[in-house]
Amino acid sequence: MVFRDKIVELDLHKEHKLGVLAVFPVAFLLFGIYEMIKGNGNLGEGLLQIVMSPTILITDFMEVGGVGPAFVNAATVAFFNLYLLKRFKMRINGLLIAAFMTVLGFSFFGKNIVNIIPIYIGGYLYAKYQKIPMKNVILVIMFSTALAPIVSEIIFSGFMPIEYGYALGISVGVLIGFIIVPLSSHMLRFHDGFNLYNIGFTAGIVGTVFTSILRSFDITVEPENILYLKQNNELAALLIFLFGYMIAAGIYINRNVLKEYVRILKYRGRTITDFTQLVGYGMTFFNMGVMGLLSLFYVLALGGVLNGPIMAGIFTISGFAAFGKHPKNCFPIVAGVMLAGYFIGMDFSSTGFLISALFSTTIAPIAGTYGPGIGVVAGMLHLALVTNIGVVHGGINLYNNGFSGGLVAGFLVPIIDAFRKGGQ
Repeated sequence: MVFRDKIVELDLHKEHKLGVLAVFPVAFLLFGIYEMIKGNGNLGEGLLQIVMSPTILITDFMEVGGVGPAFVNAATVAFFNLYLLKRFKMRINGLLIAAFMTVLGFSFFGKNIVNIIPIYIGGYLYAKYQKIPMKNVILVIMFSTALAPIVSEIIFSGFMPIEYGYALGISVGVLIGFIIVPLSSHMLRFHDGFNLYNIGFTAGIVGTVFTSILRSFDITVEPENILYLKQNNELAALLIFLFGYMIAAGIYINRNVLKEYVRILKYRGRTITDFTQLVGYGMTFFNMGVMGLLSLFYVLALGGVLNGPIMAGIFTISGFAAFGKHPKNCFPIVAGVMLAGYFIGMDFSSTGFLISALFSTTIAPIAGTYGPGIGVVAGMLHLALVTNIGVVHGGINLYNNGFSGGLVAGFLVPIIDAFRKGGQ
């Protein structure tokens, strides 16, 4: 038994924690095979289409390659990352769980095993150059695959012969992996930890630079809108099972989690808020399951379709429920997005609106720190930015909401602090 600030839970070895996470790719692999047996995609052809698509926002792999191949792709990417976590003996903390779940979710639109590898190679070369262990940079590199579409865009967009495209695309991916680590630590100062998707903000800056360079050579980089629009009730059942499993795992690890869950709601969520260290793995897994189910039911209640981008949003929220997010600090942000969406006249069931609402929780620490009123204002401001900012980086930054969230936090927080200090 482990005692963590009077919280009693079972002692988990690293293999147990990895085993909990491994259930997701295993379930995805089996579900993908099941979907292909039903006729929803051919494995070889579907994966080839996924790998060879430019993957610019929004390129939904469930539509590009079929539902089955999309799930196999997600499982493949997840298994690759689990191997790295085990290979380099990574400590499974809240941020690492968030990174894994985010990569898993975005493997349904934007990330595949081909376009992420060069970025990992770049991170490996950076570690060698700085003479530091690879395990010190894996976390940042996992998140930095937000820029994987630039690799695919250069290789497969057709603006140069394919052999040159491969050489340049891989080289750019390696370069991104090499420079992203120092950049991410510097960008954290801009939003002061109020934007949980820090790498999304960093990737937005890097993506804007690379997109501008490409456009200076008259190479068009524009966002896409390829979406899977068929409702899949079996997929909803799968997600209910997986998040229910996380809740059950949390209760098994900490038998008092139902009584003690209110403790997690007291945290503001600002970086660094690692729930695995603050309240233990039992309550963390329980919170991940709760947030996953709340996100799923939110989408279904508004009539949304469970497609690639929505899957990414749901799994990112669940992942960051291990590192700062809980219902209390997320609700005001989403309420603000919905209020702004109502005034603008947006369709609440559209994928564009729903992913804005889901990913807006990146600025949950603002609501956690300054209260629900400010949280609603931040959510409204976030929607205004995120619906217009994608054109800046052309869609090559998958964490568009992280970019927007960084700008919202960097703009809003100093103003709030100035008025608060002035009123003291």
